[in-house]
Amino acid sequence: MFKLLSKESNIFSIPVYIGFLLLVVIIFNILNFNTYEAVIAGITFLGIALGYFCFNTIALNYHTHLPLFLYTFFIFGLYPGRLDIGIAVALLTNSFLILLLTSTNEDIRKKSYVLVGSIVALNFIFLPATWPMAFFVLIHLIATSERIGLNIFRFILGNILIAFSYFSVMLFLGYNSWDTSYLPFGKMEWVTDYKELYPLIPIFLMLVYAIYDHFRHYNKKSLTSRYKYTFLLVFSFAQMVTIILYMNTSYEYLLLLALPATIIISRMLKFLPKFWMREVSMWLIIISLIMFKAGTFLNLF
Repeated sequence: MFKLLSKESNIFSIPVYIGFLLLVVIIFNILNFNTYEAVIAGITFLGIALGYFCFNTIALNYHTHLPLFLYTFFIFGLYPGRLDIGIAVALLTNSFLILLLTSTNEDIRKKSYVLVGSIVALNFIFLPATWPMAFFVLIHLIATSERIGLNIFRFILGNILIAFSYFSVMLFLGYNSWDTSYLPFGKMEWVTDYKELYPLIPIFLMLVYAIYDHFRHYNKKSLTSRYKYTFLLVFSFAQMVTIILYMNTSYEYLLLLALPATIIISRMLKFLPKFWMREVSMWLIIISLIMFKAGTFLNLF
């Protein structure tokens, strides 16, 4: 099966995967269908579907079927059927951030920093737990920009535009009180029970090995590969901070890691020295996600 998935994908591949994704979203939401849930399901679908196009933008997986297939399975395994609107918006905005910030063209990036600031602010409004993303973008900006001060100003300007619009609307609607959820560390919910996460241990270990293997062969990588892989690692770290501080048993937060984890793991599988290692690792990922899905959906753990 690994050989089949290692073939180069074509223009018709992504619509097929997106079609399967749409089927999954519809099946999981058909029993609790209403206007509000339909809007959330639509935002979720757009965010996850946009993730498929991020693979071509990041271009670390050689345009094969493997990352597309694994990403689909990650979504199937981690998608609970009903999402908070904050998670749904975060999935959509994260895909846009990846598309904008992974560009190797400095001119394109600097023209998008106002938009990036607006996206980060919008993300924070819908899900305050995503505040680490602002620090991630600032670190990325400082590490990659030629004109740091100007680009920080552009990023903050994007934040201010959305904040001003939001406060104006809330004031007009009569909302004058401040929700403590919007303060960092305001409503932390540490993970207290890890039993349901046990099936994901093999995937976690693969991620650790993938990162170790990347730095072991770091000097052999091209400059573009180093830049994009480092971007993914820092991006994933920002998501991990949110997950560790706020997830508790809301395992839908793990969807925030689905895209970067897929890219990192599928790249690791390609460079494993033995074919049987690749095949066994791929099936181990599939089995782990199915077990996690069964555990959370049927309360087996």
